Amino acid sequence: MSTVLNPYISFRGNAREAMEYYRDALGGDLELATFKDFHASEDPSDDDLVMHAKLTTRSGLVLMGADRPDRMPYTQGDSIAVSLGGEERAELQGYWDGLAERSTVLQPLEASPWGDRFGMLVDPYGVTWLVNIAASAA
Repeated sequence: MSTVLNPYISFRGNAREAMEYYRDALGGDLELATFKDFHASEDPSDDDLVMHAKLTTRSGLVLMGADRPDRMPYTQGDSIAVSLGGEERAELQGYWDGLAERSTVLQPLEASPWGDRFGMLVDPYGVTWLVNIAASAA
């Protein structure tokens, strides 16, 4: 198996909702485990928090996430951006459409100065997403 890099997003109590949103927007299979599942709760209020979530899309993209309990520092959305790019126009357009449905679009998905189609948005959970469709896919 080769080395992989996966975005891992932290949330404050809404990881399940966010990861289900990403599953609905991007498709694929979602695995969720709580702090209670791993016997890792330091406080009963941690029991139902998501300790580990993994979304795997049909094309093999992997997005991970978890809740940070109150005892851990957390600043919503400002520490990660997720970039999706490539030549699969229909697939990337579908991801854009799914994410944009409930998001704030910062840059519409349109022709860019470098020749590709590019768009940027902030989803309902404060995470910035960048989508780049290579010009060769046009």
